[in-house]
Amino acid sequence: MARYIGPVCKLCRREGEKLFLKGERCYGSKCSFEKRGFAPGQHGRTRQGRQERESDYARQLRAKQKARRVYGVLERQFRRYFGLARRTKGMTGFVLLRTLELRLDNIMYRLGYAADRAQARQLVNHGHVLVNNQRADIPSMLLQAGDVVTVSE
Repeated sequence: MARYIGPVCKLCRREGEKLFLKGERCYGSKCSFEKRGFAPGQHGRTRQGRQERESDYARQLRAKQKARRVYGVLERQFRRYFGLARRTKGMTGFVLLRTLELRLDNIMYRLGYAADRAQARQLVNHGHVLVNNQRADIPSMLLQAGDVVTVSE
């Protein structure tokens, strides 16, 4: 599948909060969100000063876009995960986030093998990861409880 390869600091600025998409850089003074905290684009500065009421649709859209951007998933794949979560018993939002957390690239990031999710995705793509002693090179692979994840030498 594809992935977003454009400027990721712009995504943080659009959401209005740090998404930590660049690993260590987001913690330092070089973070573009720290330098300019306004939204990107021609109207970024002017819209920040206004106190416009946000509609329910806008709030839901921002939450969905934020989740997509944090996990590095494009729209079509995100819809597939949502459909899966909808069919599963339980609260759909929690099931959706649990499913996104069970992706192999996210597990590699959570285990600390990579500084950010993009780096974890590349680590998996290049075949440096073993799941249950078998090479895994698909970042969107969903893991289950009891799977053993290791990094090959």
